[in-house]
Amino acid sequence: MPESESEPWEYCLYIPNDPRAVTVSRRTLRLILTMHGLIGLVDVAELLAAELVSNAVRHTKGPAALRVRWSAGVLRIGAWDADPEPPEAPRVLEQLGELAEEGRGLALVRACADLWGWHPLSRHGNRGKYVWCELTSAA
Repeated sequence: MPESESEPWEYCLYIPNDPRAVTVSRRTLRLILTMHGLIGLVDVAELLAAELVSNAVRHTKGPAALRVRWSAGVLRIGAWDADPEPPEAPRVLEQLGELAEEGRGLALVRACADLWGWHPLSRHGNRGKYVWCELTSAA
């Protein structure tokens, strides 16, 4: 049985509010997926993780986290941040224009992921939100 069809697994990477966290998150995700035999998902997963983590770092002042989970042929990538405000609704990429420098993040997530969403979090007095997306394995 290929590694990609094995038991469920999950990783969480806590990151500071630092723009370099996006690169660290992407490289960490690439390593995780490669080690689990999911190389076919790496490119799209990296793009999606970069957008989610970038939003968490750019639009909040506190720490954030990248969470990656594999279960039953579905890869879920999520970013937690300390801001409980909902993310901006994604726009349609075609309406943004070629030169738009902002507003593409969740539009890319919506266009590339099989499913995406968000929910507020409140645990142990901490508040924030979790924005996630899913990719289904083509294997």
